[in-house]
Amino acid sequence: MIITSLHDLELLRETLRAEGKRIVFTNGVFDILHAGHVTYLDQARALGDVLVLGLNADESVRRLKGLDRPVNTDADRALVVAALRSVDHVVIFGDDTPLAIIETLLPDVLVKGGDYTRDTIVGADVVEASGGAVRMIPLLEGRSTSSIINRVRTA
Repeated sequence: MIITSLHDLELLRETLRAEGKRIVFTNGVFDILHAGHVTYLDQARALGDVLVLGLNADESVRRLKGLDRPVNTDADRALVVAALRSVDHVVIFGDDTPLAIIETLLPDVLVKGGDYTRDTIVGADVVEASGGAVRMIPLLEGRSTSSIINRVRTA
């Protein structure tokens, strides 16, 4: 399911908490999906009952990655990641970070890739203060969207 507002996200959180579900959250651009993404999302989902994925909106991606990104629109990227078996909900956000989502959702587990450290994960302090945990999943060697895009550009 694609969630379109923080209010809807709050309602989802209340519903999931009432059902006793363990909520996992991660975020990213997910521009060109590859095996690294699928493996990462499967591992994140295994840490709880429900995986909520924050997806950077197009304007956010341009600010963070440059004017030639994203390759695919946020609507297309949301449709594709929402179809993955490990992703239960997708929230598109226009800020450069998902802090507002994290503060609203208060996930039980906040997940990021192994290229982050605890100190560089946005919202880690919020999650830990609410009793949640922060987990890092190792990257799949040789699987990176930027490296794939660079290979295509130079081909």
